[in-house]
Amino acid sequence: MTPGADGKTMAIDLDDAADPAARAMEWLVLGAAYFLLLLFVIGVFDLFVSLYRLLVAGNFTDPAEVVELLDSVLLLLIIVEVHRTLVAYARGKPVLRTVVSAAIIAVSRRVISFRLEDYGTGDEALLAAVSLGVLVLTLTVGYFLLDRVSVPGRLEL
Repeated sequence: MTPGADGKTMAIDLDDAADPAARAMEWLVLGAAYFLLLLFVIGVFDLFVSLYRLLVAGNFTDPAEVVELLDSVLLLLIIVEVHRTLVAYARGKPVLRTVVSAAIIAVSRRVISFRLEDYGTGDEALLAAVSLGVLVLTLTVGYFLLDRVSVPGRLEL
């Protein structure tokens, strides 16, 4: 409480004090969404350039090149999911399903680009593969449960 001009105490309304910060955050979230849109456009252009180079060089049957191309496509899908999350958040809509969906795509991207030679030993590679498998399974079950299980009183996130 702070004294007013007439000497009486004046209560500070926390909601009024928080409003400018909340509005600023909404604008920053929208700015990030537009930035991701720009990244997506650049990524799509880069994808077409990479595809053209792949076809011209005749490497379109090389598995490593195809995996690299798929990696780019999945990265673009992650950008789309994060963009959807930001837009939904700015609109005050639930974002948890979109976040889990983006996580599934991100882990799937790691699974697709998994290479044994990236690890020092077979045990390290096995541990990484099992970890990725557990992540995919956990995220998929979580996504399934988000869509199908209704909990009374649960806040929609």
